[in-house]
Amino acid sequence: MTPCAPAQRGAELGLQRSRRVLAALGLVLLLGACATPPRTALPGESAWSGRLAVQVASDPPQSFSAGFELQGQPLAGELQLNSPLGNTLATVVWSPAGAQLRQGDQVTGRASLDELTTELAGTALPVAALFDWLNGQPTPSKGWQADLSGHAQGRVTARRLSPLPSAELRIVFQP
Repeated sequence: MTPCAPAQRGAELGLQRSRRVLAALGLVLLLGACATPPRTALPGESAWSGRLAVQVASDPPQSFSAGFELQGQPLAGELQLNSPLGNTLATVVWSPAGAQLRQGDQVTGRASLDELTTELAGTALPVAALFDWLNGQPTPSKGWQADLSGHAQGRVTARRLSPLPSAELRIVFQP
């Protein structure tokens, strides 16, 4: 055994201890983010929270996933997108007057929610039908096919078949 062996062993134990502390801290942060209570809806509004993912089969392919809090109705509402740690990534607010995407100090405004979601997700999302799908109503939306078979378990999947590029929207929420 060399004279440096006890020092190396002590350094390795310190490194292992540091890794355990960091892993435990990471776990606490993740659990804390999961414990955030959903917002309450105002009278006449609906509210949901969960996770969503959008994949667009464009060239190059695009994908996005985040936690979400949605409240309002098809004509006016707010969608907040959150990181896994609960930090706000972006907020989308819409009304008949237009739609805004807020990311920190940056604000992007568009004339309609369809125009904004096309820019954000690479495809217009069927927001009016989405509210119905979250309520378990199989409302048709031109070019989209919704699968509500998992609605009772808090899952909705919708696929845009036309126009191209195709897209898939997956939502997991509290039923």
